[in-house]
Order: sequence, then C-alpha cells, then structure tokens
Amino acid sequence: MEGKRQIGISLLGSTLDSGTGPERWERWRPTVSLCQHEDLLVARMELLYERKFLNLARQVAGDVATCSPETQIRMTEIEFGDPWDFEQVYGALHDFARAYSFNTESEEYLIHITTGTHVAQICLFLLTESRHFPGKLIQTSPPDRRGRKGPGRFEIIDLDLSKYDRIASRFQEEQREALSFLKSGIETRNARFNQLISRIEQVAINSRDPVLLMGPTGAGKSRLARRLYELKRARHQVTGDFVEVNCATIRGDAAMSALFGHVKGAFTGAVRDRRGHLRAADSGVLFLDEIGSLGLDEQAMLLHALEEKVFFPLGGDREVKSDFQLVAGTNSDLKNSVEDGQFREDLLARINLWTFRLPGLRDRIEDIEPNLQYELDQYAERHGKRITFNQEARLKFLKFAASPQALWAGNFRDLNGAIIRMATLAPGGRISVETVEEEIARLRIGWQSRSTADGDTVIQRMLGVQRADELDQFEKAQLACVLEVSQRAHSLSEAGRILFGASRTRKKSTNDADRLRKYLARFGIEWSQIQEILGGDKR
Repeated sequence: MEGKRQIGISLLGSTLDSGTGPERWERWRPTVSLCQHEDLLVARMELLYERKFLNLARQVAGDVATCSPETQIRMTEIEFGDPWDFEQVYGALHDFARAYSFNTESEEYLIHITTGTHVAQICLFLLTESRHFPGKLIQTSPPDRRGRKGPGRFEIIDLDLSKYDRIASRFQEEQREALSFLKSGIETRNARFNQLISRIEQVAINSRDPVLLMGPTGAGKSRLARRLYELKRARHQVTGDFVEVNCATIRGDAAMSALFGHVKGAFTGAVRDRRGHLRAADSGVLFLDEIGSLGLDEQAMLLHALEEKVFFPLGGDREVKSDFQLVAGTNSDLKNSVEDGQFREDLLARINLWTFRLPGLRDRIEDIEPNLQYELDQYAERHGKRITFNQEARLKFLKFAASPQALWAGNFRDLNGAIIRMATLAPGGRISVETVEEEIARLRIGWQSRSTADGDTVIQRMLGVQRADELDQFEKAQLACVLEVSQRAHSLSEAGRILFGASRTRKKSTNDADRLRKYLARFGIEWSQIQEILGGDKR
C-alpha cells in the first residue's frame, strides 16, 4: 500500500543463494534479487537461516547491503531439524510468526516463497493465508532460462494448496484455542452455545461485516464483543481500539456528539472540538450496545458511516473518515421496532448479515458449574485472595442454581453478583452452607420483586391492558408465574411437570400437560400464543 515500508521475510536458500567468488554476481540468487528491483524497494530484509548455514547467511546479507544500501538486514536463526518434516518446519515458522512484532499500520510484509524446501514454501503459504504472517506472498524467478544474471522477475501471487493432516490438526488446535478465548477460557458444556461460539469464531476471522448480538440483559454480549475484538487483533486483522457505547445512555444532541463528534461552537457548551466514538474506533471495533435505543437521526448517520466510511461531525461542514467494524447488541426484537417505526429498516438490513442470539443462563443450566469456577477465579485475580466452597455448600448452591426456583432473571450478572457476595462474606476464605442459604434467600427476594413488575407487563401482552386490569392481584401473580415458566419451557408437558412437580407425586395418574392446558384456557390462552407473543424457546 502506498506510504508503507516494504518488509521482506525470506528463508535462506542453501543452494540457490550460494556462492562466494566474484562469479556469484553472474548468477541469479533469489534472496539477493529480491532487493535488486528498481520498482520494489525493500526497506528491511528479515533473513531466516539455519545455524549450519551461518557463513552463507553472512555472505548473502553482505551482498544485499552492497546492491541495496537502503535495505536494513536482520538475520534470525531458525532450526527445522528435518527441513522435509511438515510438523517441524511448520512449528518453527509458526513460533517465529507468533513472536514477531508486526506493524501493519506502517509496514507491508512480503513473504518470499522461492527458497527453502517445498515443505517450507507450503508452510509459509498456510501461515500467510491464516494471517499469522499478515502480508502477501512474493515469488521471484530468474530473468530467462538461459542466463542467471540480473535481478530476474518477481510476482505477488495467490495460491490455493491442498490441506495436510498434521497441519490441519494444528489449525484445529488453534481453532479450539480461539473458541476457548471467545468463551474466556470457560469449558462450557451447552451444545447449542458451543455451536454458536464456533460460528462466531468463523465469522470473526473471515469477515469485517457488522455483527449483531441478540439476547437478554446479562447474557454476555459485551464480554463476547470484546473477546471477538481481541481475537481479531491477535490475528492482525484490526489495529485500532475497541470502543464500547451503551446507546441507552445517550439521547438527542448528546448522542450525535458522542457518536460522531462535534466542532467547536456546534451548540451551547461546545467550547472545543470532540472526536466522537466512531473516529475513536477507526481501524478497530465499535460495539454499540442497545442499538435499538438510538434515535432515527443517529441511525441514518450510522448507516451512512457504515456504507461510505465517512460522516459529518455535528455542526461540521467537512467529512471525516473512519473505517471500523461494527458489533451491535440488543435485548429487543429490532424487527418489531421496525414495524413500530422506531428503527430504520435499511439499517437493520445492513447490520443483520451476521446475527447471533445468545441464550440466557436459564437455557444453559449445565454451564452454571464451569461459570461458577470462572467467577471465583476472577474474584481471586481482582482481590488476590483464593476463595473456595466447602463441598456441602457447593452442592447446595449448584442444586438450587439448576432448579426451576432459580429464575436467573439478570442472567450472568446475577451469578456474578451472587459469587461476589458469597466470596466477600466467606469466613477464612471458604464459603459455608450458611452463606449459601443467605444468598439463596437474597436472590429469591430480588427475583420476586422483579417478577411482580415484569409479570404485569407479560400479562398485558397476553391479555391486553383492559383484561389484565380486571384480574385480582392473586390471579395476576399466579398467571405471571405460569407464563414465565411456559415461556422458557420447551414443551407444554415440560412446563406442566415444572408447575405441578409437587402435587403430581400425590396422584396415581397425572396429565400435567392437560392440567396446564385447562388452566390457560380459563384466560383464553393457548400454548402456541405464548410461543408466538412472548417468544418462547424454539428448540
């Protein structure tokens, strides 16, 4: 790219680069030729060599300095063991790439694949394609078949080589590492969630298009967005910052100014220019949480910025540039917002290419235990104090956490808060049964007060405001509980088993589904309506 310094990375060719006498200048030598082209200025040459070829490496470095004084030479020893062993060669080159400090903002890297064994050339291709070497491949060749004098030719190439089992296994291991990274190292057990993270990893590595993360509050959208950014940065796919904005906290001119910046004098109190979040995210990732809270004007400007990479700051008459990847988060259905006229249909179409719905904690019961340990590890890292459960206390908390009584209305935020409270109150660094019981009571009280407010809303959505107001408070509380359980149950039968779990043990024959169907019929509600209106689990 224009303005960037060209950096060559080349393996020493033990045969093609050889020669010590004056006649060597009559021969074509690929590594030396790389620095002899008038239309290819190599600012720095990274020369990789094996220890047994040190003298040849010094000779080649000296010759490069003679024909291209402006090229800086850096020699790096690298050992393959057997240069025809894929695993050894790939491992050595992979380690070099991981340790190298790439600067893609000011340097462009040319990976030379003319020298070395065919194995080395293939490994260099694979590491470049996977962005471990964030550059382009370059192939050099002699000027013609008869003579070897002169710089010859070079070509920037794009190859498509076949896969190899050993190398494929390394890629699989790296993919596992990437998946673990996105999950913050938590060994999650929920199959649907693991499949979701696997798809997000593919998109993160291969796409710069917007990503939309949907899911309830506290499901982990913000943490996942940051991990997605960190994964892309580790692969040299972004060089800018991660910028996070909660759109629910900004309104009107403040939203315009916060997102797009402003110029001095744009409004009362604008005493100096402001850069804005979009410019701060240039070459990086912009995470707009609760994007559905943005006003229509901000949505229009955001759409323009996404499509054109330019926008006007508030009060400005000159466009500014910003090339960022958007990750958006929402806990609401944006399609409904479009129908209500609260969200632009064209913006939704633009950000809806990659949409992932994160499940709540209630839908990932099997992941509570590994997340429990993760939260304890995080507490220890922050406070420098290791906290553990005694065995009985741990079993008691996990049993409650997986029970129908544990609503986890705030999802992982509730779990995080519970662990922090129990760890803080743990005598001698061990959480006791008494501490667990106290926390369970606290969670139930919090969920009960929240359910009262949420229950009224749910009933109004099912019956309408007028019919909901006609119900007694007792009926409202009971119906809200039934609707909440039905919403997250996978079937009518499962909801019935949860709701009638105690009384069914006293009956010789039971039909929980029928009991629940008859109860709902008293209010004119059918099971399918709950799934349609409240958005129940569609598994």
